[in-house]
Amino acid sequence: MTHPPHTFPEPTYVTGKPRRWLRLDAAVVFVASVAVFHLTHQRWWLYPLLLFVPDVFMIGYLRNTTLGALLYNLGHSYLLASLVLAWGWSGHHHLASAVGIIWLGHVGFDRLFGYGLKYDSDFTHTHLGSLSKGRPTTR
Repeated sequence: MTHPPHTFPEPTYVTGKPRRWLRLDAAVVFVASVAVFHLTHQRWWLYPLLLFVPDVFMIGYLRNTTLGALLYNLGHSYLLASLVLAWGWSGHHHLASAVGIIWLGHVGFDRLFGYGLKYDSDFTHTHLGSLSKGRPTTR
């Protein structure tokens, strides 16, 4: 007896005005992170150098989409970045604070451009719409 391959339900997406509001919120987070980073008096080159480091959380996709989505969402939610920032500020760890600020900026930057939290079904299925070429992401 063969078992059917694992199937995932069709993902749902935020559409219309709420989607635009979420992307506007993401833009605010990104711009705020740049402004706050400036106030920390860190070296300016650190921000662009570290901005895309959180994308290493995509490594799980080398194994499968379920692990990929779990790790990606862990690294692309505000939770871990906020914890790093809080730890840095509370302990006066300036580099950790800078990393947390940049990490929050990365999440905002990604969501601004439609790279939302991932569904287990496929890397292109996000809460902000599909990243696939054939499916429109602006409804």
